This record gives sequence, C-alpha cells and structure tokens, in this order.
Amino acid sequence: MELTTILHSSLTNPPLSPNLFHSKFPQSFSTPIHHRTCLPSPCLTFSPPLPPKSFSTNCSVSDDPTSAANVFTADPSIALKKKAADISADLRGTSLFLVGMNNSIKSSLGALLADLLRYYYFDSDALVSEAAGGESAAVSLKDTDEKGFRESETEVLKQLSSMGRLVVCVGDGAVQSSTNLALLRHGISIWIDVPLDIVATGVIGNKSLLLSSEITNSGSYSEVFSQLSALYEDMRRGYATADATVSLQKVAYQLGYEEMDAVSTEGPTLEVLKEIERLTRVKKMMEEAARPF
Repeated sequence: MELTTILHSSLTNPPLSPNLFHSKFPQSFSTPIHHRTCLPSPCLTFSPPLPPKSFSTNCSVSDDPTSAANVFTADPSIALKKKAADISADLRGTSLFLVGMNNSIKSSLGALLADLLRYYYFDSDALVSEAAGGESAAVSLKDTDEKGFRESETEVLKQLSSMGRLVVCVGDGAVQSSTNLALLRHGISIWIDVPLDIVATGVIGNKSLLLSSEITNSGSYSEVFSQLSALYEDMRRGYATADATVSLQKVAYQLGYEEMDAVSTEGPTLEVLKEIERLTRVKKMMEEAARPF
C-alpha cells in the first residue's frame, strides 16, 4: 500500500496545537511546527484526547532517591497525573519523540505518556510496516532494500513531525539518518535507555521488535545479546543527540530496587515527565531573559 494513502486515510479531526517554541533555542525542540490537515493512523484507532484534568493533591517527587521511592510507591498514579498536569501548560502541545532500542518498556511508556498528556500515540515502525504491506513485508524490505526502508521511515517521521500533541516511539535505527535527526528537532526527543540484557530477553520472545533478520531467535541468549550489542554501537551516537536521557537502571536505583525487572512502566514515565519539565523550564527562562527591558 502507498505510504501517502495510509497517512491520509486516518483521523479526520487531529488534535490542534498552538504555535510552539518559535524563538531561537539551542535544544532540539526549537523548530516551528507546520500543521497538516490530517493525522496518520493506519493501524490503530484512537479517541480524541480529553482536556487535561486538574489535580489538587500536594504530592511531590524530590531528587532524593528515598523520598522519591516513598512518594511514588504510595500512589504512583497520583504522582504521574500531578506531574503531567504541572507541565501541560508550558509544554504547549509540543510532540515527544522516544528514541532507543525497540522494547516493550519503551512502547508501554509511550502509550502511558500519551494517555497522561491527552496526546495521540504512534509507533513509527508500525506505520512503516503498514506501508510495506505488513510486518513480514517490512522485515523483507529492510533486509533486501535498506535504502527503501529508510526512505519510508523518513517519510513517516516527516509527516509525524509536522504535527503537535503526539507521542512517537521512533524506530531504533531511525537515528542513523541526519535527516531523521533534524526531523526530531520539531519536538522534544528523549532516549529511553534500557539495558541490553533486558532488550535481548524481549527480542528472544518477540523478534519483530527489531524488524530485522540480523537478530536470530534460534540463537542462544549470548548470540542475541552479541548481535544487539553490535547494533547498539551503531546507533548509540544518534541516541545521545536526544534532548534528555532516562535510564531504567537509574530509575531502579532511585526507587530502591535491586532488580530492574521490578520497575514498572510508571517509574521511567515519571522520570520522562520530570525531564520534560526541566527542558520547558529552561526554555521559559531563556525566553524571559531575551525580553527587552
């Protein structure tokens, strides 16, 4: 199926986003958004985002690991909702792009983040797969025509980056293209850094996470881990260009967990919200400093 047909056969009432971050700013979300008239959604059905809710709780999360763990474990949903409500006004509909190795933690985090902010959620690899004719066709395309696959990937990101109020899980290899990295500058990019051993375990259970035959499910864990390590080294520099990094290992430490498997999706999601808050605060301070006396 033609990519343009897929991208223009989705929601007819996309969320509107105001003028975003038009002033000069040395972070990657300084580029103005140019709006399209329709929202790409070829493989998922979405309901329009609801207006943000207000929360009266005084719950807060401090930088102290012990304090953060106590507040968060008391009621993680309250902490998340309060933080999302706190940053919504300053975020002003700016889209969020999650980069990093494909894994269920990144995708679950993206979906939860979209729900909290009343944004739309997309997975760029899912859109590319739909354009190629399905998951198996996308794997074949990536393995036999890498250039064609990357061109489809870039076209998807071009469409998504032209809009606001989106949370996009970006395909793991998209950061290898300077064109794609430039497109991510239309929003806030965050590297979801998940340890490779966790990624490897997930890939063994679901090879389609990486859309590539480079990873062999028939291999042992050590073989899969080795293959992932090689891919990671190719993409690490691209991930590092993100506006912020959220490390699952760091989150586990802050919450007092010895095993990272014990960390739920809510933990790293809260860290993402805190990073967004930090970035928007810096942006606001720089805007105020630039005002004439």
